[in-house]
Amino acid sequence: MLPEPSLQKNDKQAKLLIWIVSIVVFAAVAFLSEFKLPLNLGFNVHIFALVNAIINSTVAILLIAGLITAKQKKYELHKKIMLTAIVLSVLFLVSYICHHLFAGETKFGDLNHDGILSPDEKVAAGNARIFYYIVLATHIPMAAVILPFVLFTAYRALTGEYEEHKKLVRITWPLWFYVAITGVIVYVMISPYYN
Repeated sequence: MLPEPSLQKNDKQAKLLIWIVSIVVFAAVAFLSEFKLPLNLGFNVHIFALVNAIINSTVAILLIAGLITAKQKKYELHKKIMLTAIVLSVLFLVSYICHHLFAGETKFGDLNHDGILSPDEKVAAGNARIFYYIVLATHIPMAAVILPFVLFTAYRALTGEYEEHKKLVRITWPLWFYVAITGVIVYVMISPYYN
C-alpha cells in the first residue's frame, strides 16, 4: 500500500525553493572551489575526501536498496532509505566544500606536489590520467545538475504524486547512481597524489 503524502502539495512554492537551493549550492561550490584557506586544522585535511568517498559509497548502496525496496513495494522502508541518501548527500556537500577550501586542488600525476605536471610525471601517470579525466569530465557536470532532479523527485513522492515520482526516478536514479560511483572512482584515483 502506498504511504500517505508527507507534504502538502504546493508546486509554486516547491519549484521556487528547489531552484533557489539548487542555484545557491551550485554557486557556492563553484565559487568556493576557487579558494584555498591557508589554515592548519591540526589534522590531514584529505580526511574530508575520504569521508566523501565513504558517503558516496554508502549513497550508491542506499540507491540500490531504495530501488529494490520500491520494486518489492516496501514503500515506508524505501522512503527511509531515500531520505537517508538525501541527508548523506547534504553531508557530502559540506565535506566536499571543506576539502576544497582547506586542501586546494590536486593534479592527477603530480608526484612531487608542486602543482605542475612535468613530462616525466605525465609519462608515469600514463593512460590512467586519460581515464581519470574522462571520468572526471562526466562526473562534474552530472554532479552539478543532479540536485534539482533529486529534490523534485523527492517532492513528488512526499506529496503523494507517485506516477510523477516514478517518471522522474527514471532520470534521477541512474544519474545519481553514476555520480555516487564515479565520485568513489575519482577519489581512489586521485588520492595517491594528495600531499
